[in-house]
Amino acid sequence: MIFTETPLAGAFIIDVERRVDERGFFARSWCEDEFAAHGIMLPPQQANVSSNPRRGTLRGMHYQLPPHEETKLVRCTRGAIHDVIVDLREESPTYGHWLGVDLTADSFRMLFVPGRFAHGFLTLADDTDVGYQVSAKYAPGAERGLRWDDPGLGIIWPLAPVLVSEKDRQHPDFVPAWPLAPTK
Repeated sequence: MIFTETPLAGAFIIDVERRVDERGFFARSWCEDEFAAHGIMLPPQQANVSSNPRRGTLRGMHYQLPPHEETKLVRCTRGAIHDVIVDLREESPTYGHWLGVDLTADSFRMLFVPGRFAHGFLTLADDTDVGYQVSAKYAPGAERGLRWDDPGLGIIWPLAPVLVSEKDRQHPDFVPAWPLAPTK
């Protein structure tokens, strides 16, 4: 696997290393030792799948409060998404900053999302499915969210969402613990 560190500390884009022959290719999408070598400990407690029939469906920005924070390994298994994460770790130099990356079924690219990050995505194609391994079980009392279009975060989405749940529309704006530097 090829790990590419992102500008947000602890978050990685992960590409599979394909072994190609006349049958197609074979690649590992998980290896405990390779992840540990990059400081990633993700003992999955839960695996989720999201099926989205319509292009422009937005899900997010979701997170869980400690001690139920979730680290996630996200991959688009059909279609395409624009995946976005926001660093909510107050001690982090990238606190309040966001990152967006396109994940497609064809690329097999994954995004590793550390705990205490908000996460969401926008579907870029009809009939898009997303699968992710999660380090913590869902805890309804710890579930929180940020507004996907919070002007303070300034997330740039590649297209206007056409479908957002009422629950996701009601998430509050991000209120930082201290003034933030502009997001790059």
